[in-house]
Amino acid sequence: MALLIEDYALVGDGRSAALIGRDGSVDWLCWPRFDASACFSALLGTREDHGHWRIAPAGEATSSRRYRQDTLVLETTHETADGAVRVIDYMPVEDGTHLVRIVEGVRGRVAMRMDLVVRFDYGSAIPWVSRSENDDLRAIAGPNKLVLRTRAPLKGVGQTTVSEFTVEAGQSVSFVLSYGLSHEEDPAPIEPRKMLSGTTAWWRSWCQRCQGGTPWDDVLTRSLLTLKALIYRPTGGIVAAPTTSLPEQIGGVRNWDYRFCWLRDSTFTLLALMDAGYIDEARAWRDWLTRAVAGSPSQAHILYGIAGERLLPEIELDWLPGYEGSRPVRVGNAAAQQFQLDVYGELFDALYQAHQRGMRADESGVRVGRALLDHLERVWREPDEGIWEVRGGRKHFVHSKVMAWVAFDRAIRFYEAQVSPAHVGDDEPTAGDDQAVARWRAARDEIHREVCEKGFDKDLNSFVQYYGSKDLDASLLLIAHMGFLPQDDPRVVGTVEAIGRDLMHDGFVLRYDTSGQSTDGLPAGEGAFLPCSFWYADNLIGLGRCDEARALIERLLSLCNDVGLLAEEYDPVRKRQVGNFPQAFSHVALVNTLLNFSRATGPAKERGGDPDASGHPG
Repeated sequence: MALLIEDYALVGDGRSAALIGRDGSVDWLCWPRFDASACFSALLGTREDHGHWRIAPAGEATSSRRYRQDTLVLETTHETADGAVRVIDYMPVEDGTHLVRIVEGVRGRVAMRMDLVVRFDYGSAIPWVSRSENDDLRAIAGPNKLVLRTRAPLKGVGQTTVSEFTVEAGQSVSFVLSYGLSHEEDPAPIEPRKMLSGTTAWWRSWCQRCQGGTPWDDVLTRSLLTLKALIYRPTGGIVAAPTTSLPEQIGGVRNWDYRFCWLRDSTFTLLALMDAGYIDEARAWRDWLTRAVAGSPSQAHILYGIAGERLLPEIELDWLPGYEGSRPVRVGNAAAQQFQLDVYGELFDALYQAHQRGMRADESGVRVGRALLDHLERVWREPDEGIWEVRGGRKHFVHSKVMAWVAFDRAIRFYEAQVSPAHVGDDEPTAGDDQAVARWRAARDEIHREVCEKGFDKDLNSFVQYYGSKDLDASLLLIAHMGFLPQDDPRVVGTVEAIGRDLMHDGFVLRYDTSGQSTDGLPAGEGAFLPCSFWYADNLIGLGRCDEARALIERLLSLCNDVGLLAEEYDPVRKRQVGNFPQAFSHVALVNTLLNFSRATGPAKERGGDPDASGHPG
């Protein structure tokens, strides 16, 4: 069985990532990309049947672990009655080929055991295992190949490769597992120690660019490192998580594939990276966005593959029993075909925020933006599936309408800065620009009036999930941050109070109440979606309730596991992390909230500006 979700740590190289348990087992690894099929799938099944790679003492041991300071190099120390060993795990940066594990003797003499079970295609394909002419172990199935290089003795035990060896103080034994295509030559060997030195130096150099200044800079840096590990370096796309089908409720069906890039996360991610000093990564993400949405505006998706792929068919893997029996296990994501108005607002806000920091859009990107706005003028009145990708039918979600307002608002701000979506540079605007902006202003004002009339419930003194509803939704916490209304507007204050009263459970904010409703088309039950609690803290900060905000921030940070990682959600009843792990959106929200708390003008104020009650910039 897999461990608790929080018992895993992440190592990565900018192309893929591995999850390694505190017991020394690699239980999840997709090669050669984040979204490739897994060769170790024990996370969603069993180690014997679905693949893992464990290196640990042969007998009983107590273990502790940490990342090397300012790196993604993992060190796990195992203490036994006979001595202690340290296992160093890392993936050489920007390589995409190797996972390195070095066993060092710390004191005494420790008997060790390695178990390697390779199962390609998510645990379904048993490979043919042989020795190369160099006596390296080679495992091949179809197009995939793994090569294990080590000086430790290897033997086959059933369908497991085993190594039993002893390490004394001062000694070390290295294992290098490398991926390649079966029709090509084996991957070139590497020198583990040399690569370790280079990888450590690379991560530390990257961290030196971090601009913190918060009371929690160690946590901030670890979250930024995690985000960096989730960026697919060849394209700049950021995966929501490196895993699929870790459940939002243990034993439940809310199990989704998150190894893709969501537009909804775009502006939050841009602000987190830019405000923390990582302009190159922000620019790469901005460029990925404009390439991904290029094409017919009516075919814009809410999520894309890491290279901008649009065909992401969702299938269920019936041979995998799921994490702690949580089925089905899904790969691909059918939500890619949904209609969500909020993506237009996210896209235009991202481009506007990038422009405000000197990232000028090129002429092609501007033309794409103009086409998207023309489409949005035609479709904003339609219902959609909303930010939470419901599968219970389209509705007029308030957050979606607010984000449609954001799209027009940011386009107008572009124009007012003499860079309109029909225009690049510092030339005078054209008559065509003036006509377009007049339409955008009319649409912006109409949306604002409609949302305030149909999306606000006077009896609840709160905005609601969708027109005519009495339900609350944590996405409403973003209304002030988008600049739709001032933070101190009584309707915003009332909404914050209502959410704190009705959606706050055991100290954490739920997305919405899943009990007794059919909005999302799924059975009731899920954990607390962690970004929502960070959004609530942002509102407390904006309202000047900083002591309450700090208490909530500290409570949220206490959920990070021992190496600083967060999943998508937290189950306050079982007191454990749930959902895909580590979750980029959770870490993005963490970064932005820490900066909001610590800076006079944090990401929330930068994004929303200072609007008046009509939503116009003050």
